[in-house]
Amino acid sequence: MARTILWFAYFWLFQLCSTIVLFVYFLLGLLGWKQSQAKLLHRVTRTWARQMIAAAGGKVEVSGLENLPAHGGVLFISNHQGAFDIPLLIGYLPGVKGFVSKKENFRLPIISTWMKLLGCIVIDRGDLRQSAGAIARGIRDLKTGRSLVIFPEGTRSKSGNLQRFKEGSFKLATRSEAPIVPLTIDGSYRLLESNRGRIRPGVIRLTIHRPLSAAEYSVAKADLAERVQAIVGSALP
Repeated sequence: MARTILWFAYFWLFQLCSTIVLFVYFLLGLLGWKQSQAKLLHRVTRTWARQMIAAAGGKVEVSGLENLPAHGGVLFISNHQGAFDIPLLIGYLPGVKGFVSKKENFRLPIISTWMKLLGCIVIDRGDLRQSAGAIARGIRDLKTGRSLVIFPEGTRSKSGNLQRFKEGSFKLATRSEAPIVPLTIDGSYRLLESNRGRIRPGVIRLTIHRPLSAAEYSVAKADLAERVQAIVGSALP
């Protein structure tokens, strides 16, 4: 219990301190120093993410970094085991990337500002028009070279079990023709979800699979969700 209390205290303390960094970030923008802005955003969010996992006692093992494309927008498609998945991918995948996320996550103070700066896409599941607009924005972002992460299971499994990938999640790839990089997360749920809300140490393994180019997946769009799900599942025990 002590680790859990300390972790949440540290989490919100970091958020409060980050307001100073936000001031610096927006000041850099006013001065026109866009490159410095981007470097600051990447450095701060990566530091936050890694420290959140370290504070929980998490140890991260990453394999397949050599599979990452050198340039252009990438759609990362990952399974979703727990709340630590987002810090994991922010902290251990190189570069800045946004997440396709439900609107409830944008209600958190301070955090929502950082999510917007990262280029996260908000999805309102109860509003079809808003969801369509969000998908259109995501397609534009991918075409302009931004990278996005999507969890096609739609929600956390809170276990090591892989849930069915929803076909609609793949519209971002098929309509933008961005490369798909499948990711497998193994063990993140053990830090929180499997402990009745208490934080405990554990090992998280992140596997980065070989990318699928538009030329590869465009010939078999009908079974794309099943194909990527099989790839992701291949690295689970």
